[in-house]
Amino acid sequence: MAKLGDKPWGDLALPIRSLAVAAALCITMAGHVLAAEPRAVTGHVADQIAAHYFDPAKGAAIAAELKAEAAKGAYDRYVQPLDLAQALTARLRPLDAHFNVAWSPNAPPAAGGPPRAGPAQREDSDRRMNYGFHKVQVLPGNIGLIDMRYFAGFEPKDVGGARGAADAALALVAGTDAVIFDLRDNGGGSPAMVGYLVGHFTPGGADIYNTFRGRGADTSERPTVAIAPAARRLTVPLYVLTSARTGSAAEAFPYTLQAARRATIVGEASGGAANPGGPAQAGDGFSVFISRDRPVNPITKTNWEGTGVIPDVAVPAGDALARAQALALAGLIKAGLPEPAATEDRWALEALAAPPPVSAEVMAGYAGAYGARTVAVEDGKLVIRNGRRPPAVLRPVSTDAFTVEGAPFPYRIKFDRDAQGRVAAMLQMAGDGQTARYARD
Repeated sequence: MAKLGDKPWGDLALPIRSLAVAAALCITMAGHVLAAEPRAVTGHVADQIAAHYFDPAKGAAIAAELKAEAAKGAYDRYVQPLDLAQALTARLRPLDAHFNVAWSPNAPPAAGGPPRAGPAQREDSDRRMNYGFHKVQVLPGNIGLIDMRYFAGFEPKDVGGARGAADAALALVAGTDAVIFDLRDNGGGSPAMVGYLVGHFTPGGADIYNTFRGRGADTSERPTVAIAPAARRLTVPLYVLTSARTGSAAEAFPYTLQAARRATIVGEASGGAANPGGPAQAGDGFSVFISRDRPVNPITKTNWEGTGVIPDVAVPAGDALARAQALALAGLIKAGLPEPAATEDRWALEALAAPPPVSAEVMAGYAGAYGARTVAVEDGKLVIRNGRRPPAVLRPVSTDAFTVEGAPFPYRIKFDRDAQGRVAAMLQMAGDGQTARYARD
């Protein structure tokens, strides 16, 4: 099995950059033909599965079936290596979601050759992808968002690199009232990062981590480095977003937290690829990713292979972030935070709701000059302009009250009317009660 700090969860864990490289290679490799007969290649792939699959009996059965099919000519028509690799992957994937057969002209020519990328290359690749941390921000209502695209590995002795990136991301949301992890575009990665992140939201010593069982000694997802008690956020509301694209280690993270009743999972059922492993060279440029271990959760006594992580709140993946924000804000409002946080959370929640209809006639009535500010209707929306500042687009929350799209914190714009019902001023209101009034010219 690969070391805990590596990426043992396989092709689903490959960063997006690898997909782009693969697409470019397809153009240059389309003319390649097999250096060996399809039956021989299939036999070598089968031998690797028999030698390394975590379940010896199942691995031997899969290998025997592949060889029998090859002997009958099932794969003879695939004369290009990429076509054969795809055919074998399609045949194997239903048996284990991590099976993947690949071909590269740069792969070792002999079975069992060295891996294609060394530690230095992997580290540089991880660095260029910011170790999987795509975006960290604070959403309205003081909700932290960590958008991860894969889980980079690290060793216990490492301080910077992937671990440093994780520490930086967690530090940026350390003062938030709730935290959302967005894993909808995350294909997986390393259990070292899974355990490290889970450990920041669960008690030390908690028996919640997956154990990996295979042909060798058992290993664990438990954090490999100590986490300071002060760094653990044991009560902050936690949400994890998933989609059918979420795979492998990106499934282990929500599965572990869900089983421990520590997070709410929002979105779609994940991909259902549980068994970690690594690539085995099959010769002639071919490799096959083989699951070499099976994770077992101490609470559920099983894992998510085939079923995926079932969300607590099922919504289409595209709606998952807004739904998680709404759940977090509703929970914070119920908790009774002091002012002005309570008002800001209520305003942020109202801003997420579908806007009420405001007629074109009513919006046109708000257009005009308010001191240095002007309000106009542009493309069916109200827009405020103030000198050289970027325009602010208003989104209605009632007929005469609006929120500002993309504002870093919740505040309101309200149009005030005089005794005759005419628009007399524009009010800018903050959650702490401060209000600025701009009379209409």
